[in-house]
Amino acid sequence: MTLVRMQPDSTSTSTGPQTVNEVMEVAGPQVCDDMTVEVALAVMAGARTGHLLVCDEHGLCTGLVTRGQLIAVRDGAAYSDQVRLRAVPGDRGFFTSPLTPTAEAERAMRHRRLDVLPVIDEHGSAMGVLALAR
Repeated sequence: MTLVRMQPDSTSTSTGPQTVNEVMEVAGPQVCDDMTVEVALAVMAGARTGHLLVCDEHGLCTGLVTRGQLIAVRDGAAYSDQVRLRAVPGDRGFFTSPLTPTAEAERAMRHRRLDVLPVIDEHGSAMGVLALAR
């Protein structure tokens, strides 16, 4: 896997992007953690995306959920239509800063087996996502 360069940046050098800020995508859909799994799947379908950034009641990013995670919950024996995103299991507390070196972020994503990683600012607000290509 390699990092996907989503936005050209005139400040990058020929040695490749130096920070996450140079390769991150726009944040995309952000939803509140009290949204139900069914509604979240509908939002994903409407936005034609495989992930959603999840925020708390204060608008701070709490993580990211994928279509695969939501489908696994929906297909589980304990599922009801009242299950909220905050109850979806997963590694949702892992983020990166836009100032993180790209090589460091890529290593961390590979180690945790993440395809998409939220990029947050110093206040915890979502700025974008970092994506790996296969």
